[in-house]
Amino acid sequence: MRCDIEGVAFDLDGTLYPNYRFYVRLLPFVLKEQRLLRAMGKARDRLRKILAEGGFYECQARIIADILKTDPASVHERLERLVYRGWEPIFREIKLYPHVKETLCALREGGFKLGILSDFPPELKLKNLGLGGLWDTVLCSEDVGRLKPDAAPFLALAETMGIKPERLLYVGNSVSYDIIGAKQVGMKAALVTSPLRKRRRRNGNADIIFSDYRQLRDYVLR
Repeated sequence: MRCDIEGVAFDLDGTLYPNYRFYVRLLPFVLKEQRLLRAMGKARDRLRKILAEGGFYECQARIIADILKTDPASVHERLERLVYRGWEPIFREIKLYPHVKETLCALREGGFKLGILSDFPPELKLKNLGLGGLWDTVLCSEDVGRLKPDAAPFLALAETMGIKPERLLYVGNSVSYDIIGAKQVGMKAALVTSPLRKRRRRNGNADIIFSDYRQLRDYVLR
């Protein structure tokens, strides 16, 4: 068992389940709301580089409203209804990566704290994925006011879990957002990837690259 790790925290989307399973189910929405999603993507790219003044969600709505030439209040309402609440039922139909739940249970039984840090609100997603109640900390980086890979949400994660960053292992599927963000604050980092991509992609100095959650379990509990 690793004596240099007290807790394991996870990204959610694309980390606990394959992204394609979500995108397939989201396709009708994407075709209908292309303008809104493109504007949202541009707004979030901008918000990764600046400090959101007046609250993240309000700032995001203002930027999107400027792009779409509409008013922020209507954008805020549409995002809440169509995206933040509208996407959550999809997760009842999505299957996790194999061995995710048994790995999480094994880590808890081994005495490790578990956390979630996601760029989108994770609570109802976790419940719909059948993973509610397993976590010591569930955190949305938007509520912190900065998106990954900014240091702020990672530091807030460590503080909320009550663990020093260097004694946390953060697991994600994105080098740019998850691995680089975790490593810059001193966390250990684990990159989940498919077997076909494992050898070909950059790893951002991840401490472990795995394609089977049993490998992560063995890495922590060995």
